[in-house]
This record gives sequence, structure tokens and C-alpha cells, in this order.
Amino acid sequence: ENEMKKAVREEARKALQAYPGGMQVGGGVHDGNAKEFIDAGASHVIVTSYLFDGDILSREKMERLRQAVGREYVVFDLSCKDTPDGYRIMTNRWQTDSGEFLTVELLEELEQYCDEFLIHAVNVEGKAEGIEKKLVTMLGEYNGNAVTYAGGIHSYEDIADLRFAGKNRVHATIGSALDLFGGNLSFHELLTYFKE
Repeated sequence: ENEMKKAVREEARKALQAYPGGMQVGGGVHDGNAKEFIDAGASHVIVTSYLFDGDILSREKMERLRQAVGREYVVFDLSCKDTPDGYRIMTNRWQTDSGEFLTVELLEELEQYCDEFLIHAVNVEGKAEGIEKKLVTMLGEYNGNAVTYAGGIHSYEDIADLRFAGKNRVHATIGSALDLFGGNLSFHELLTYFKE
């Protein structure tokens, strides 16, 4: 492990200790280090690339992760791309098609291995140009684990669209559109908006 990775892990550990049970942690998480983050105070570990064996979504790795920490501490981070055939799960920095489609049935299968899903809409991610309504509508049909949607949110209209299309079941994560990161959405106004 290089010095940079050690420094990053140490900073993550400090943050988790400052707010035990209040944060999730992700980045390089696998079955061999997930428990270390949970023990340090993370409410969940967010797992992305470890879920794949090459380009294939690996149930074997999911099972190893469940054995290592228990499904109740795990968030699966899946990115999908809208194609004419449906939403394909992508890997390798969104460059490689895993061969699997993101569907309600797949989420129902995978919920035995995790507690939450974080779903990235590749086509709109980071563009702050609106949500992928068709994807959110599909996620709203799923009635199992908590689901958080990421991609394109840049206005209160997007948030209202997400609530409606997702049947109030789908959570959201907002990145570049927040004023904290130079965007137009006020973090403090959003807190008020969601409290109401």
C-alpha cells in the first residue's frame, strides 16, 4: 500500500471517529477491509469495483462480502447506461458493459447481499442537466432495500420529478449542482426544503 492510500485511509478513519455511525465510506472497499471501516465507525461501506470479477457482476464476491461484515452494513454502488435494450450495468469507469441489465428483478435478487443500492445514471451523471426519469420510474417500482439515485439533479424541479417518478421511494444524491461545489442549488435551502 502506497503512502497516499495510507494517508487517505487515515483521514477516512478520523472522519468516521468524529461522527460514529453517521457516515458511509467507499473507495477501494472489499471483503478484506470492509470490517475495518465498520469497526472504525462507518454505518455502511459502499462497494463498487469489487463487485465485479473482470467485467462480470460476481455473486461469489458479494457472498464473501456478506460473510465478512453482514449484508446490513453494505451498499452496492451500480452504474447503468441507457441503451435501446434497457439499462445496462457498466464497470471499468463506465467504459465496459457487464452484460447485465438493471431491473427490478435484479435488485430483488441482489438485496440478499446488501442493505442499500446507490444507482448512478451514466448518461446524465455530472452534467447537471436533469434526471433520467425512465430509470427513476423503474427504481420506484422496486420495493425492497433503500435506493439512492445519482445523476443530473440540478434544480428543485428535478427533485420534484424524482419524488413523483420514484413514488417517494427513491432517495437522491446531489453533487456538482450544490453551491458547496460551485453549483446553483443552496445546501441550506435544500435542508429546509427536505424538512418541509
